[in-house]
Amino acid sequence: MSTDPKLSRALRIPEKRLSRLGGLSAMTAGVAGNMALGGLSQLAQAKRPNMRDLLLTPKNIIRVTEQLAQMRGAAMKIGQLVSMDTGDVLPPELSQIMARLRNDAHFMPAAQLKHVLNAEWGAGWLKHFKSFDVHPIAAASIGQVHSAVLKDGRRLAIKVQYPGVAKSIDSDVANVGALIKMSGLMPKGFELSPYLEEARKQLHQETDYLREGKNLERFNVLLRDHSNFVLPELVAEWSAPQVLCMSHVSGKAIEQMTHLSQQARDDIASALIELTLQELFSFGVMQTDPNFANYLFDEVTQKIVLLDFGATQEIGPNTVAQYRELFRAGLAKDLGALQSIVQQIGFFSKDSKDTHKAQISAMIELVFEAITQSERYDFKDPTLQAKMQKMGIKLANDGFIPPPLPIDVLLLQRKFGGMFLLANRLGAQVNLKELISRAVA
Repeated sequence: MSTDPKLSRALRIPEKRLSRLGGLSAMTAGVAGNMALGGLSQLAQAKRPNMRDLLLTPKNIIRVTEQLAQMRGAAMKIGQLVSMDTGDVLPPELSQIMARLRNDAHFMPAAQLKHVLNAEWGAGWLKHFKSFDVHPIAAASIGQVHSAVLKDGRRLAIKVQYPGVAKSIDSDVANVGALIKMSGLMPKGFELSPYLEEARKQLHQETDYLREGKNLERFNVLLRDHSNFVLPELVAEWSAPQVLCMSHVSGKAIEQMTHLSQQARDDIASALIELTLQELFSFGVMQTDPNFANYLFDEVTQKIVLLDFGATQEIGPNTVAQYRELFRAGLAKDLGALQSIVQQIGFFSKDSKDTHKAQISAMIELVFEAITQSERYDFKDPTLQAKMQKMGIKLANDGFIPPPLPIDVLLLQRKFGGMFLLANRLGAQVNLKELISRAVA
């Protein structure tokens, strides 16, 4: 969720399927036209046209990004699932497009916002408010958040869904998937369809703001005795299918807390990693979106603010059991058990080459070696990341095509990766061995 006002501008969100499809069609035609012109130019110079270079020109990247940013929803969700800031599913150029989409902050103009609120709350709703800021304080993939104060004095954060997003999910996902496939840049044999299907399912869930409200209430109960965290409270009387109303909770961007003491930064990272492990092994339910904007820090109370429970997912008991076994084997340095559970989870299949199995197992062993070799893991130390990247490149160059991961696993890896990135940004040092040992005991 972007909150940078420098990136924000009002842009009417296309509501109807035909207008959204028309926008994509115009974009695709424009991209194809640019490619054709570029190809003719190369032929005129006696050069063989390169599809990769023709597609990913600056002009085409701008065209694609602008159109998908206006559509929101599907493009951002696919970007989260298949680039995720932590993985290498998309080629770098398309990951760049998705990253720009996540950072974009187009929002509904006031007239369109009023139309949505009139439909959900009825005409005359403004008389109940002391103030309502029509400029959003944050904008995300399927909605934007506004600050408001009721006449009874309650300060609210109100998330309003972009019109047309819910009804156009299926076609949007199909069209964005076609764009990715059109690039011809995906590894040969890579199965994109499971990721597209999961993006479609998650978007349908996340557009149900009543469901998100229930998830918010659930986590308020789960974390009521946890002194490290504070969550907004659901304001049910002002919530509706396309409007989620919550109490306003103040805080600063958590990734900007680099000025705090080493101990304070360590405590923040430790608390969030411990919460992730509790979600997996104790709660059986996880907020799976590790976007930094979903976390704030209140320097006065020294509490972490948790936001946005639209991506909350149940974690199946089989996955929980597998990860418990994985962590136990890794901490015990039981290499045989580790390789067996890695295959059960799905990081490679029984048909994968033995050399690929060995390489993937070695990468996971490397992670546990880093966790266990010292009392506190230093997230700023680039050694592990550099080694993992080198091994991953070697795997890719050797022709390894990752099998489609079960969605529970994909979401868990995304959350783990997000916590690693945040701890790295904070320069934290954490006793991971102790946290994991306690969680899987």
